[in-house]
Amino acid sequence: MQYWWMETVCKGKSWNVALVEENSDVLAAMPYHYGRRLGISYILMPQLTQFTGPLFFYPEGLNEYHRIEFEKRCVDSLLEQMESVNAKMIMLHLSPKVTNWLPFYWHGYRQTTRYTYRIEDISDVHSVFEGFERSENRQKKIAKYIDKTELRFDMSPVDFAAFHSRYWKAKGQRDLLDEDFIIHVCSEAIQRDHGVIGALYDSNGCLLAARFIVYDSLCAHSLLSAADISRHKSGHTETLIYGLIRHLSGKTKSYDFEGSMNAGIEHFYRSFGATQVQYFEIYKASNIFLQSFLLSR
Repeated sequence: MQYWWMETVCKGKSWNVALVEENSDVLAAMPYHYGRRLGISYILMPQLTQFTGPLFFYPEGLNEYHRIEFEKRCVDSLLEQMESVNAKMIMLHLSPKVTNWLPFYWHGYRQTTRYTYRIEDISDVHSVFEGFERSENRQKKIAKYIDKTELRFDMSPVDFAAFHSRYWKAKGQRDLLDEDFIIHVCSEAIQRDHGVIGALYDSNGCLLAARFIVYDSLCAHSLLSAADISRHKSGHTETLIYGLIRHLSGKTKSYDFEGSMNAGIEHFYRSFGATQVQYFEIYKASNIFLQSFLLSR
């Protein structure tokens, strides 16, 4: 929900921001990515972006009645602006802070609930470590490898992008992200002190695993990860994640694992003592075929 981020992930594409203003004050904002493909206009989530708003700037002293009325008035205006691009299909992920999607429903949108996992407070690293699920032996695995590995933060975006591509190739799958895109996003975030690549090496200096994190003062988001499957062992990922949390403690408040709806990945992230956080995916399409496409994403 920051200008530099939308500029980065939408490079070569189109984006805009809907604003609700009153007496020179901004009441609400919602950036969105839009475009056209195969003759079909759309508004969809930018790559690597968990949510895009809306962001409300509430007037002071609102009671519950007037808060909901304020949200409805703002969403009405935001959607009127966004829908002026005449998109045939729209899919948006709302901020986890948004708990009221009724105004979107009244505009014909449908909704499904998605989940991410967050460690809400990483300021006390010891407490975070103690909060890891003991039945999954997270602490023991970290203790086993923390002195046998080295966590470094000097991996270049170029090397990380190539490592990410090799990881998916080793799994027999195609990397859905272009290497140039990964390099661009990592470079922009790191240059602005809003991103970090953590790379875990064994005692021989061989690369085991790496993760790219983007963060601000409120939250760190784990966006991309890769591993050398031939060398990777149970405990390497835990050690990498714990090292990143230690590194980010003091730089931000929370650590977001960025999903997942996949049962196995969900179980793994939850075992770090993370809190389940829900957010709304809302969508609307001009016909049933486009709606089926949105639901299959």
